[in-house]
Amino acid sequence: MRAFIALPLPLSDADVLEAMGDRLDVGRVMDPETMHLTLAFLGDVPEADLREVAEALETLAPPAFTYRLSGVTSFGNGQTGHALALSAEDDGRLRDLHDRVRSRCHGAGLPLERRRFRPHVTFARLPGRLDTEEEAKLAAFLKREAHMTVEDVRADRFVLYESVLTKAGAVYDELAEFPLG
Repeated sequence: MRAFIALPLPLSDADVLEAMGDRLDVGRVMDPETMHLTLAFLGDVPEADLREVAEALETLAPPAFTYRLSGVTSFGNGQTGHALALSAEDDGRLRDLHDRVRSRCHGAGLPLERRRFRPHVTFARLPGRLDTEEEAKLAAFLKREAHMTVEDVRADRFVLYESVLTKAGAVYDELAEFPLG
């Protein structure tokens, strides 16, 4: 199973990102119910290993907290597509949760590849190649929305998700939910 661990974005905040994405006028806006901040990408993992990870995460109960999303950023190389996201400002709590989740995964026997932790919430996907009109729309959007901010995003739980890739995009299924204390 392809899996990851993430903080789901509260629907009220996801609706704000969806509305911003609707102003993009190019690409595809993410479904608000799937918007999240990835803490750890697990990759393709046997189901038995995911059960071990879930058991290891059950006792992890850091306090709930809030964080801030700001600044539109672009991920991707342009050949296979871009993702537009808002970056999460980290006062150390996101990094701490990320590190603790990774440590529990490692303790459950699931080594994870090293990836730089850049906390963000993706709100739109763009095709690999943009025509001149699409590039102009994207540039205008980035100029207009560059300083977008979402304050006090509540992190009160994290989720182990299965990610199923389809032609229409990834579909996420919750496998286990873990409350923050």
